[in-house]
Order: sequence, then C-alpha cells, then structure tokens
Amino acid sequence: MSSRSPPLDSPEELDDFSDSGSDYEATIKGSRRRKKPVPGHPPKRPRRNAALRVTSSTINSPIPTPPPDPSQQQQQQPPSQGTSRQVSLRPVRNVDEGKQGITAKDIYDAVSSGKTAMVTVVDEWLDSYKQSREAGLLVLINFIVQSCGCKGVVSREMFDSMQNAEIISTLTKEFNEDSVNYPLCTPGPQLRRLKDGLREFARVLVRSCQNSLIYDEYLFPSLLALLTGLSDSQVRAFRHTSTLLAMKLMTGLVEVAVIVSVQLQTTQRRYDVENSKRAHDRASDRLEDLQATIRELQENREELSSMMNGTFRGVFVHRYRDCLSEIRAACIEELGIWLKTDPEDFLNDGCLKYLGWTLHDKQSPVRLQCARTLQGLYQEKEFIGRLELFTSRFKERILSMVLDKNPDVAMEAVNLCLLIQQNTEDGLTEEECGHIYPLVYAAHRALASAAGVFLYSKLKNVTASDNQEEDKSNNAAFLQILISFYIQSEFHEHGAYLVDSLWGVAGSELRDWETMTAFLLQEAGLMYEEEGALIELMMCAIKQAAQATPPVGRTQGKKILSMKDKKIQEQDRRRITAHFIPLVPQLLAKYSADAGKVSLLLKAPLYFELEMYSSAQWLEKHLDLLLSQICGIVEKHTEVTVLEACAHLANTLCSESYTFSSRAHLAFSQLLDGLTECFSSYLSDLLQGTADDDDTYNAATALKRIAVLSSAKDPTGLKLFDSCLELLKIRMESTELDKELMVSALKCAGFHLMWAKVNVVNSKPAEVELIGLKKDVRSFCRVCQTCLSLNQAEIRDEAFVLLCDLLLLYSVSSVRSEPALQTLVHLPSDSLRSELAAFLLDYVFTDTEDVELNGILTPNEKKSHLLLIKSKNEEETEISLLQRKRNQLAGYCKLIIYRVLDLTAATDVFKHYSKYFKDFGDIIKETVSKSKLINPIQSAKTVCLSLQQLFSEMLTDNRSRQDLSEIRDLAKRLAMSFGIDLHRVRKPLLALHKGGICFAFRDSQEDGERHPNVAFLEILSEFSFKLLQPDRTQLADFLKSECPSAALSWPSVRLYQRSLATHSTSKSREQEEGTDAFSSHHSPVAKRKRTTAQGSVSSTARGSWLNSSSIHSSLPTPALTSTVQRQPAKQLVSRNPRAPESDIDTGIREMESEDEFSSVPQMRKVNPTKRRLPSVTHTAPTLEPQDLNSHLSLLSLMEEDNAEREEPEIDDYESDSDSAYTLPSTRHTSASILDELFD
Repeated sequence: MSSRSPPLDSPEELDDFSDSGSDYEATIKGSRRRKKPVPGHPPKRPRRNAALRVTSSTINSPIPTPPPDPSQQQQQQPPSQGTSRQVSLRPVRNVDEGKQGITAKDIYDAVSSGKTAMVTVVDEWLDSYKQSREAGLLVLINFIVQSCGCKGVVSREMFDSMQNAEIISTLTKEFNEDSVNYPLCTPGPQLRRLKDGLREFARVLVRSCQNSLIYDEYLFPSLLALLTGLSDSQVRAFRHTSTLLAMKLMTGLVEVAVIVSVQLQTTQRRYDVENSKRAHDRASDRLEDLQATIRELQENREELSSMMNGTFRGVFVHRYRDCLSEIRAACIEELGIWLKTDPEDFLNDGCLKYLGWTLHDKQSPVRLQCARTLQGLYQEKEFIGRLELFTSRFKERILSMVLDKNPDVAMEAVNLCLLIQQNTEDGLTEEECGHIYPLVYAAHRALASAAGVFLYSKLKNVTASDNQEEDKSNNAAFLQILISFYIQSEFHEHGAYLVDSLWGVAGSELRDWETMTAFLLQEAGLMYEEEGALIELMMCAIKQAAQATPPVGRTQGKKILSMKDKKIQEQDRRRITAHFIPLVPQLLAKYSADAGKVSLLLKAPLYFELEMYSSAQWLEKHLDLLLSQICGIVEKHTEVTVLEACAHLANTLCSESYTFSSRAHLAFSQLLDGLTECFSSYLSDLLQGTADDDDTYNAATALKRIAVLSSAKDPTGLKLFDSCLELLKIRMESTELDKELMVSALKCAGFHLMWAKVNVVNSKPAEVELIGLKKDVRSFCRVCQTCLSLNQAEIRDEAFVLLCDLLLLYSVSSVRSEPALQTLVHLPSDSLRSELAAFLLDYVFTDTEDVELNGILTPNEKKSHLLLIKSKNEEETEISLLQRKRNQLAGYCKLIIYRVLDLTAATDVFKHYSKYFKDFGDIIKETVSKSKLINPIQSAKTVCLSLQQLFSEMLTDNRSRQDLSEIRDLAKRLAMSFGIDLHRVRKPLLALHKGGICFAFRDSQEDGERHPNVAFLEILSEFSFKLLQPDRTQLADFLKSECPSAALSWPSVRLYQRSLATHSTSKSREQEEGTDAFSSHHSPVAKRKRTTAQGSVSSTARGSWLNSSSIHSSLPTPALTSTVQRQPAKQLVSRNPRAPESDIDTGIREMESEDEFSSVPQMRKVNPTKRRLPSVTHTAPTLEPQDLNSHLSLLSLMEEDNAEREEPEIDDYESDSDSAYTLPSTRHTSASILDELFD
C-alpha cells in the first residue's frame, strides 16, 4: 500500500549515508502538523522527531531525556498487552535508594542459565521500567554491558551527563583484560545457552512492548542508539554482542511491522466498505473511529520503519562485512528471517545483493549460513519470481560452491541447487548438473547423500518421462537408468559409494531384489557391460542392507545401531536370504565362466542367515547345489580373485557353528583330494625333469588351487610339504624357475607349517613330532632364504612374506604361554638377518621403476619404457606394488616389535623415515613408538645409530653438504617422536647425546684423520630442544671432556654448544620480558593516540590497522572504540572518528547501486588499493569540543571522496584464506573433491 513506508526504499539511498556505522544521520523531516493536545489527555507524541532521534548519531546526541514526570502518566497509559498476562503495577520507589526489584545481574543470570522463563524476566523488568524509565533503561544498559563481558558499570551520573560515545569510551577502559575471551566466544554449552538466551530475551522484549512501549519514543530509540554505537567499537566483545542483540531486535521490529501492516490493510478495507455505503446507511462515528485507527496505525508503521531503517543502515550495512565471521554469519541469518517475514519490503535486489556478495566470504561458517538462508527463500514458490535476477546473477557461484573445501558448505550448496532445479522455471542445464553428479562418490557422507538426493530427483524425472512412452515398472526403469549412469560415470569399483549415497532416498528401489535377479536371469535382457554393473550394484546393496554400515572412508567413528535400525537390518537380512537361497546357484551357473561376475556373486552367501539352510529339508537341496557350483568354479578358474572368493565362502560354510558344516567339509575335502591326486600324477615327472610344458602347467594350476584353499582348510592331511620342499630345491638347483609352480609350492609349504603350529597348540603332541616340525621349519626357512636372491620378483616377494610370518609364528614370544612348546622356537641366523635387511634396501626402500626395470633395460630404453608406462596410465599397477611393499615392510617391522630381531635391526628402517615418509611414514612412526616401549634407552641409541650410519655413508661417498641438511631433517622428524613428557625421556636422550658425542670425536681407523665425524654434532643439535636444563649442563661438561681444547672453536662444536645453551638463555630472557609485562600491566598505561593527517584520512583508516597495537603490541590495553571522544585541551592530535575499517570489516565492498548488482558480468576477488592523497606531515590544530561535529563531517566527506577513488586489483579467489579483503568471485575452486578422493 502507498501508506506503507518500506524500510529500504532502494539501494541507491544507501549512498546518501556515511559508511562509518556510527556517524550517519537520517534525512527524515517532519512535515506533518501536530495536533493540539486534547484537555484531559496526554499530548500527542511527536513521532517524526522520535524517529529522527533513533537514526541520529550516537556521537552527536545523548540518550533522549524523558518527559519530566513519567510516573504521573502511569495510570493513563495502558499496560503492555504483548504477554499472556497483565503486568502487575507496583508502588513507585525512589530509584536512588537502590531498592529496584530486578538488577542487571539478575537478568544476565536468568538469560545465561536458560532455566528461567524469559517472559517472567521481561515482565519483571517492565514493572521496574514503568516505575522509572531512566532507572529501567539503566538496568537494561548494564545488562548489555555485562553480557559483553565488561567489568565496567554505567552509573547514574554517567547516564545523565555523558553521551553514548563517552560512555562507550569509559567502558572500553574498564574492560576485562584478563582474557581475550568474552561470553559469546567462550567454548562449551554455556555459549549456546547464552546465545539462545540473548535471542529469546530480545524477542520477548519486543513482543511484550509491541502494543505500547515500542512507541514511547524513549526505550527503543535509546536502546538502538546505544547498540549502534557499541556495534561500531573496535572492542570485539562490544561489537559482537551488540550486533547480535540489534539484529534480533530488528527481527522483532520486522515482525511487529508486518502485524501493523496487516492491521492497517484490514482497517482500510473496513473503512472502504463503510465509506462505499449510501449516505443514509453510513455510520459517521464508525468512519471517524476507523479513520483515527488508520492514522494511528500509519504513524506506528512510520515509526517502526524509521527504527528499522536506522538499525539496518547503522548496524547491518557495516557489520555484514565485519572481520569476525560470527558477526557476519549472525547478520546473514537475521537477514534471511527478514526476507521471509516481510518479503514486500525486503525481498528485493537491494537486500538480496548482500546474500550474493556473502556467498564469496572467506570463512566457511558465513558461506554456510548464506547457503542455508537462500534455501529458505527458494523453498517458497511465491518468492521465485522475485529471485529471478539473483538466480541468473549468482547461479554460477552457487554451482562452484558444490566443490567448496568445507564439506558442510558443499552439502548445503547441493541442497540449494536441488531447490533451484525443482522450483525455478529454467532449472539447471545438463552441463550444470554434471558438476554435482560426481559428488555421489565423495568421501564425506553427508555431502554424498545430498548429491544422491539430487541424482535421484534427476533420474526419477527421466524415468517419469520415459514411462509415458514405454510400459515399464518404475523400479525397473530406475534401475536401468542407474546402471547407465554408473557405467558412464567411469568410477568403477566404487559402486558401494554410489549405493550408500542413494540409500537414504532410493532404499526401496535398491532393495528390489526381485527386479534385479529377473534382469540377470532373463536371456535377452541386459548388455554384457550392464550385467556386470548391475551385479556390482546388487552386491553392494546386499552388503549395505545386511550390515547397515557405510563403506570404508565414510564412517565417522563406531556407530551403534539403534533398536529400530537393528530390526530393519534383521528384516532385510531375512528377505535377502529367503530370496537368494534358491537363486544363487542359478546365477553362479549362468555366470560361472565370467571371473569378474562370479567373484562378486560368490560374496552373496556371506550375508545370508545361513542357519536357514537347516530350517527346512527342501533348502538342503539348494545347499548341495551351492556346494557343487563352488567346487565346479574352483576346477574351472585359475584367477586368484575367484579362488580367494571360493576359499572365503568355503571357510564360512565349514564353520562349526552351523549344523550343515559336515556337508561342506565333505564337499571341500573331496575337492582337495581330487586336486592332490591331479598334482601327484605329475610330481614324479617334475622331480625327474621329464615333464613337458602341459604337464608343468597342469601341476602348477592344481597346486595353485590347493594353495588358495589351504588358507581356509587344513591341508596337513594331504602330506604335500615334503613334495613341495623337494620340488623347490630341485627347481632352484636346475635354475628352471617356473614362477607359477614355485610360488604355489611356497604357499602350500608355508600354509602347511602354519596349520601344523595351530594343531600343535590345540593338542598335546609327542616330543618327536615337535622335533620333526622344527626341522621342517628350519629346512623351509633355508629354502626361502635362497629364494630371496632369485631374480623373479613374485618368488622373491612370496618367500620374504612367508619368512616374516613363520619367524613370528615360531618365535619365543609365541610360545611363552606354552612351556611345552619351547622346542619349536626357531631364531633367525645371522645370515638370514642380513638377507632380510638387504631385501628391504634393495626392493622396498627404492623407487618403483628401479625395482621393475633395474638390470633389464639400458638407461635410454628404461627412459622410453617409463614414458610408455605413463602414457598407458598404469596407476593400478603402481598402487598394487606400493601395497605389496607396505605389507613387506610391516612384516619386517613386526619382527622387530615382537623381538624376533634386535632393535639395532631397526636402523635400516629408521634412516628412511624422512625420504619415504609419504609411502611408509605411518608404519615407521608406529615402529619407532613401539620400540620405545620395548627399551627406551636402546631405542634412542638405535635412532642415533641410524643417523651415524647415514653420516658415515655420506663421508664414504664424498657427498655434498646438501646431504647433511637431509640428515638433519631426518633428525628433526625423529626428535619429535620423543613426545612432550621431557622427564620421561631424560635417560634416553642423555644416552643418545653421549653416544653421538663419542661418535663425533672418534678418530678414523683407515687414514688416521683426526675427528672426521665432528660435523655429526650439527645433526645431534636437532635433539637438544628436548633436554632439560640439568641435562644440558651435564652434556656441556661431557662435551668438554671428550672434545680436544683446540676443537672448541670449530663451527660444528660451537653450534652444538649454542644448542645446549639456547634454552636457558631464552628462558631468562622470557623471564625478564615477563617481569616487564607484569609491571606494565599493573601500572597505568596511556592509550595509544591515533594521529591522522588531514589529507590522508581514508588511506590511514584503510591501512593503519596492520600496524595497530591491537595486533602487534603486547600491551594489555584494549583497542579504542571508533567513536569520537572529547579531547583534553592542548592535545595536538586529530582523532579519526571512525574505526579502522580493516579491523572491523572483511572488505566485501559494496556495489552501491542496483545497476552494478545486475549488470556486472563477472565477480572477482579484489584487493583494494587506493590512490593515496598527498600526505600532510604537520599535525592537526587543537580541536575544541564544540568543533568536533564539524570536523567529523569533514572527515566523513574525505572518506567518501577516497572511497570513490578506489581501484580494484584482481587476484585469484581462494576460499577460507586469511586475506583481509574479498570481492565476490565466480571462479571455481581449484581443488576438486573427487580429485582428492581418487588421487
């Protein structure tokens, strides 16, 4: 309606106001004639003047003074009707006597505790306010001050005699300097309670005053004026708390304004209806009453609009770009409420631009709040038309946010894109949707689930359009298009992540086992690739339903299922079992020739309730079919993945916990007997060397199947150990190294010895059997030791892994609890220890290409081969090779941890800690940690020994000084492993240092050179920072006793001495500084004066904060507020009335017109650089108090002039960096979540 005055008329009007946040002045002029007071009634309030006082500067005007005797008007004013009960009037008390019923502390305790009904607190304060407005407002002001964490109190004298700026300045000096924390930033549940309490207090206060006190021209104008001044303070506590309260009060005012507008519209309609009647039917009294009500409501609306304008322009416009992210997020959160509550006034481009700019905020909490605010707007379909310009302008930025480095922001951005897709007319193009689809494979589960909802919505739209042409069931159509998506996404072997992303929204489709198996069993259903994709997705869905756990990488701690989830899991598992028991044999029979598909299908019975096989006689038939299919697959395939899947299933079916296990034992025993008979038929020819290639292949495949099945079933009864051992010896003597045959023979013999140990532990064998088993172990270890020097990588690697396992299985620690088995202990010989260490150096701690190509190709051929490998993109081979190396290193480290090898053997591992940290850092770090538990002193000596070996190698090879710095880097990394408990590591560190000092001054035995190792002291100095002061003194004396007097001046010795003396020197210096700081803290410190040349006000305001005392100085004095203070006489400085913008603002610069909002083609990050005005070096003249206002206006104009000269300097956008200034940017983030996930 025309009678409504919107709080924001247009974005251009913002240009008419100063950007300081405290010195703005509204240009509202009173143009309405005042009515003459009616006798017997209070005089009409001058509303325009009240509005002017609300929006006037907190510097230029004091808190408004009330009429002379408000208590006499008490009975004429109606009580507050904003609460559910009438406020009881209390006798008027003399406020100077301090007998007021409620205090600021009472309000703060009630608000911070959250245990008191806020309506009761507000009602009690309103009682005191109605008795004395000044005293009540003073209580409220002190409550705000206490909420800021300030120790100061606003006294009645300050209240009566000081302006807001002076009050804030006084409070700043009395602020709590004990800690940087304040109530709104204190971590813990107290923060949440206080924040919720402050919001509730502001909401209830406005609601309780909405019918009366909100228009008394004193309470809210005074309160908002104070909050506006505090929100412009350099003290973060003042700024944060006052902004939060001002924004919540603004929200309350918006709600009241909407109510008033509705009442105004209703009254106007009633007036129009009454006025449209014929003259003799009209009720003139009723028309007059309605007209008076309309005028009253219009005045109320205008007063509310004035207060909202003042708060918006005085607080929000400056604080939405504050340097504190919590303040910016609070502003954006409340802006979203205003937009939804009062769309007529706020939902326009002038307000939406703040949301668009804040999408580019450096801090993720602000971007998160902005995305959530926009979701609330896009959910309302009636708002979509008003959001068209915003959508076209900022859609690119919203799409780039789905790759935000904060996964929560990315998740909310995906949800926002879904709303845009569903509710806007244009939606998102297929190319734009392509930015979101891959996120279903992201590691962050919430983000992936949000992307899954987006993908599901898109797929359902496609299936809905397809079903109009073809008559298909919804689930079948959905599965077909999901299969197509999975194939086209090219992220194969990650089906579990796709299923988990869709599980919450497409659970019914993914649990449709009937449709899935119908697709797989029909003859002319799916293409070959589609069948493989469906089998993979089906198996992932079966696992997800049966285990109710997300895939690896998406779990956040151990999740305990609720009773409801457990019930759903049990029901799903029963459904899976009942459906698949008869169908699994059919599926295995159809796909038995396909290794990839059958290896997936063999996992299905692992998720069954296998007891169901024994529940009915007709189900036993399906068990027999399953066992026969498994045996047939073993005889048909030689791929390791298929054979391992069969072995895993066989191990499960043979478990003694099932009543049908005897059937499974019988079936697999018969299978093993047949394979053993096949192998034995070729054994004599193999031993005699007369077997042809076919015989060798048949024997190798049979032995390979036996070896894989031996991991699940005891093979000791097959008596193959001696045959395999003899075969290995003959093959190595004849140098006929058949890879498949020898690897299988090694596995069979190794599994035989492992199962034999298990059988020995579970029974009581005779001594003869133990001696024979130990002899077999010794013989097999000798064979494996010989294999370590072979040129076949597969044989060599298998021998190393088996050696590590058997040495650990037959070690001293493994039989410590069984004294009768001491005979079985087998310790590695010295030669075997050397061979194991050499294997590490030759094949683990070396580059991948060197292992594969060393000794095979010439350097030029090797280079071209490497280029060929990279061109073929064989990343999977590199990953599997790295995994194999990690397993080998872990096996060796376990021998050290379980004391099979001495701690000195760890030197070969420790000295590669830094160089191979990326590949093996976690394994080596754990080994270092475990070695300290075994023997701390010996572990420290081992660390020192590893560094000594590297140093000696450096001297032997005559390498450069750069290698010494690399050894020092390794020493730094190893020094960090000693932890922070310096008392616990005193003895180990002393032993390390003494050993290093002795090594440094050891003479060379070869050429007689004196002290060639003295540079080792530089490496040793990296451990000095962990020493306690008594140990430093002891080591300094030890150094002098070991070091010749002439060597004390050598650089390395002097460096080590300084490392021993640094701690004590720095400690004494810190004590001196601490004494100075203490004395300065307890003595009055004058506040730092900010001098500003008249000609460079803006440049100083923009840049001087980088050198301000609030950042760099150690003085405990808090920073000044930004309000102008009265200067004492003869003070030759000019005070900048405005806070340095860089300290308060994030630098998201406003585009001050709607034209810029709608027409700028791209948004960029800008580091503002100024065209500096010529600096004036002379000091400003003395300012008298009466000249402050004119000087303030001059400074404001100068700042505005400088703001117009600003030049943007374009830079790349990077989320969450600490840069001070940011302009909106539509550039996509450089790092992709998927790149990080699948790198």
